[in-house]
Amino acid sequence: MKKLCLAALALSFALAPMTVKKTAAEELTSCKAAYLCDCGSGVCAYRENETERLPIASMCKIMTLLLCFEEVEGGTLSYDEEIVVSDSAAGMGGSQVFLGSGLSYRAEELMKTIAVCSANDSCVAMAERIAGSESLFVEKMNARAKELGAENTLFANCTGLPKEPQYSCAKDVALMLRELLSHPKYFEFSKVWLEDFAHPDGRTTSITNTNKLIRFYEGCDGGKTGFTGQAGFCLAATAKRGDTRLISVVIGAESSDKRFQSVKNLFNYAFATYESRKIVEAGKPLETKLDVRGGKQKQISVCAERDLSIFCKRGEEVNATAELTLEKGAKAPLAEGAAVGEAILYRDGVEVARCRLLAAEPAEKFSYGDAFREIAGAW
Repeated sequence: MKKLCLAALALSFALAPMTVKKTAAEELTSCKAAYLCDCGSGVCAYRENETERLPIASMCKIMTLLLCFEEVEGGTLSYDEEIVVSDSAAGMGGSQVFLGSGLSYRAEELMKTIAVCSANDSCVAMAERIAGSESLFVEKMNARAKELGAENTLFANCTGLPKEPQYSCAKDVALMLRELLSHPKYFEFSKVWLEDFAHPDGRTTSITNTNKLIRFYEGCDGGKTGFTGQAGFCLAATAKRGDTRLISVVIGAESSDKRFQSVKNLFNYAFATYESRKIVEAGKPLETKLDVRGGKQKQISVCAERDLSIFCKRGEEVNATAELTLEKGAKAPLAEGAAVGEAILYRDGVEVARCRLLAAEPAEKFSYGDAFREIAGAW
């Protein structure tokens, strides 16, 4: 592999965590725990009891949804698959969409109701389809949490309904939501405000998004609420303005209004104080070229699969470098979009993000006909 380094930006940065202390003059939240971070890099901008183990109610459905999307991505589930609802799924209490036992529903529609109206019956129907039973699905939830590094999380069911032992923390919820947001299809569900859900037997259930911020806060386009008497009012949400996407989590607010206001306060603070500086732009051909053997072209352009940005305070000087590693001995033919290397973003010498480098154009194979025409042209 060939390594190349982009010029460092003239800037310097302190490695201390970006943490804001809550003072009497500045009450950002009124909750048991909170966490605010940049979605792209995961850099923290505010924390409060962020690793305290607490019940999180329906926010555990973030993991339920994540496993659903990963099943689709892995090819073991399709959005169009018809899923037959069991008696146990149809009989779930709490928030639900009133699925009919024995009726079949498209997986996509069930996933949408989980994202929009926190449907417990849809959660169990999907869990039974994916793992065979809710208990086996919960094992998958806990295994995935460990893979993500959620060290203070234990699931007992796929709905968040009270059951011991189960807990998570504000930091882990943000970690799980960040992973869920990597699936673009999620936003098709999370931005729905009000919609009619049609049942196969002709009934219709109106579903309304439990996350009020998608309608009443600029840039908010996803998230998950939660409430039980034990957990209090909880909310994990994401919002994007310009190139900056944030994730905010609050646990244990005293009222629904206070959870929404706390998340708004965190978003307002971060959007006013921080920014994302794009170092490498997705899809834009880089100056560095990939050498290609056996192609009509000796070199082709490459681009980053996604943006690589630095999350920092506005006006702060930052030392950032992007290291590009390209394949050696790449051979034609290469399709446009083929993976040909990797870009790693460093901040003050510490890795903060990485992504694949892709061929920005195709590399066609040099044929005998091309060789003949080349020779003929030289005569």
